[in-house]
Amino acid sequence: MAQVPQTFFDALAVRTWCGLALEALGRAREEIDAINVYPVADGDTGTNLYLTVESAVGAVEAVFAGHEMGAEVSGKPSLADAVRAMAHGALIGAQGNSGTILAQLLRGMAQVLAADGETPHTDGSGLRLALRHAADSARQAVAHPVEGTVLSVASAAADAATGAEGDCGAVARAAYEGARAALAATPGQLAVLGRAGVVDAGGRGLVAVLAALVETFTGEAPAALALSGGHARVQTDTAAAENTLVAEDCVLPPLEEGGPAFEVIYLLEAEDAAVDRLRARLDTLGDSLVVVGGDGLWNVHVHVDDAGAAVEAGVEAGRPYRIRITHFGAGDVHTTGGQRPAREQVQRAVVAVVPGEGLAGLYTEAGATTVLARPGEPPASGELVDAVRRAHAREVVLLPNDADLRHTAAAAAEQARVEGIRVALIPTRSAVQGIAALAVHEPERRFDEDVVSMTSAAGATRYAEVAVAERQSWTMAGICQAGDVLGLIDGDVAVIGTDVTLTAETVLDRMLQAGGELVTLVLGDEAPDSVADRLETRVRESYLAVDTVVYRGGRQGALLLIGVE
Repeated sequence: MAQVPQTFFDALAVRTWCGLALEALGRAREEIDAINVYPVADGDTGTNLYLTVESAVGAVEAVFAGHEMGAEVSGKPSLADAVRAMAHGALIGAQGNSGTILAQLLRGMAQVLAADGETPHTDGSGLRLALRHAADSARQAVAHPVEGTVLSVASAAADAATGAEGDCGAVARAAYEGARAALAATPGQLAVLGRAGVVDAGGRGLVAVLAALVETFTGEAPAALALSGGHARVQTDTAAAENTLVAEDCVLPPLEEGGPAFEVIYLLEAEDAAVDRLRARLDTLGDSLVVVGGDGLWNVHVHVDDAGAAVEAGVEAGRPYRIRITHFGAGDVHTTGGQRPAREQVQRAVVAVVPGEGLAGLYTEAGATTVLARPGEPPASGELVDAVRRAHAREVVLLPNDADLRHTAAAAAEQARVEGIRVALIPTRSAVQGIAALAVHEPERRFDEDVVSMTSAAGATRYAEVAVAERQSWTMAGICQAGDVLGLIDGDVAVIGTDVTLTAETVLDRMLQAGGELVTLVLGDEAPDSVADRLETRVRESYLAVDTVVYRGGRQGALLLIGVE
C-alpha cells in the first residue's frame, strides 16, 4: 500500500520517516552486514544502523505517547519536540562507527529543523538547509574523514539537495539520487572497497534512510536498489547509464594486519571543553574516532589497543556509562576475512535487563549476560536480541525485570527463535524477582524444569520500590505532589510519604504482613546511607526467622528496591 505523503516537515513526518527508515533497514540489514569491509570487516554495519534507528523510533513514539496521554489540545508534539527526540534517541542508541555517524547526521538535521526563528524550516528550503548541516556536522565529528564512506554519500546528498527546487518531496528525491550515485562511486574512492568489489556499507544504509525520506514526502518508495539475494557489488559494465548495483556472492578480503585490538563505545556526560581534550587524547590512542552529540551528552566511538586507557580518558572528561568493549582478537572476524569464529556454544544462558551498574555486576557474577537500562531509557528489542546472540547458547532464559518491557522482550525472544535459539521468557517485573530466579537457576537440569523452577521463584517474590515523585499525579493511594516519597508494591502506589526511611519501613511492614522468609534490599546511589541499617534492624526485631540481604544497585532510578520471598 502506498504511503500517504506528508506535504511539509512536521512531527508526523518525523514519525513516518523514522518508521519507514526502520523498515527499510530491517529489509536490508543482512545484505548491508554482508558487504561491511571498512573500517573493520566485522559484518555488523546493517545491524548497527538498524539498532540506532530503532532507538530513534522509540524516542519519537514516547514523545507522541506523552502528548496523547496529556492535556495538549493538538494531541501531537511540535516539530522541535519530535526531531529532538529522534536525535536524542539515535544518540543514546548509536551502535558502531556507522550508527554513531548516522546519529550525528540526524542531530545535524534536528538542529536546523528545531531552530527558532521567524522562518520555520518545514518546507523544501528548510530540508535543504537541514541536509547540508547534517553532512557538515557529521564530517566534523570524525577525527580523520575518509572519502568513499558514508561521509561522501552524505555530502553528495546535501550537494544534490542544494540544487533542487520545489517542496520537500522534490528535495528529498534529489538528495536520494545524489546519494545513490555517490554510493556507486565509493569503490573507486576507497581501495579496500574496490578490492572487494563492494560499495560502502554505511553509505548503503544512508541511501535506505533517504529512500524512506522520499517515501515520506511523496507517498512512493524509490526504485529499490538491486540488493536482494546476495552481497552488493558494483556492476563493472562501463556502458551502463549509471553504476547500478547488482546482487551476487562475494568473499570479504582479510583485514590488513596491524589494526587496533578493541572497539570502545560509551555515552559520556561532559562539558564541551572537556570533550575537546578527550578527542585529542583518544586520537593519540587509536583510530576510527567519532565523537558526536552536544548539550552535555556525547557518544564516543574509537578503535584502540588499550581499552582501559580509552575508558579512563572518558572518566577524566566526565561520566562515561553504557560502556561497550569489543575485542578484535586473533581468530575473530577481524582476522578471518569476515567469517565469524566457530566458538562452541554453551548449552544454556540467562540474559537479564538490569537497572543499575551494581546489579549488572551482581547478575554478571551469577553468570548472566546483562543489558543495562538507565532510568527513562529502556532497551529496544534489538539490544535484547544482540544480548541473546552474545550469550552464544543453544538455550536462553530471558529476564526483562520490568513489566513495561514485556512486549519488547517477547519480540526479542521471537526474533531469537527465528534464528534457531530456544528462548524462554520469564515475565519478571522487577530486578529482585530476577535475583530470585537466578538463585535457583541450574544449567544442568532439563530446560523445561529449569524454566519452571525459575518462574516459580520469581512469582513467589513480591516486589516493591521507593521512589520520588517527579510531578503531581493521581495514584491508588491518593494525590501525590512533586517531591513526595512514593512506596510502590507490585507496581501500584501504596504509600505516599515525605521521609524515605519511614516510607520504606511502612512498605516493608505491609509486604511482610503476608509472611516471608527472605528480604532483599537493593539501594540506589541516592538512597540515604542509614535506610539499609534501619530496615535490617526492623526485620531482625519484628520478624523472627526472616533473613535480610543488601545489595548496592548504583544509578538504578529508584531509591530502593525491595523483594520479599
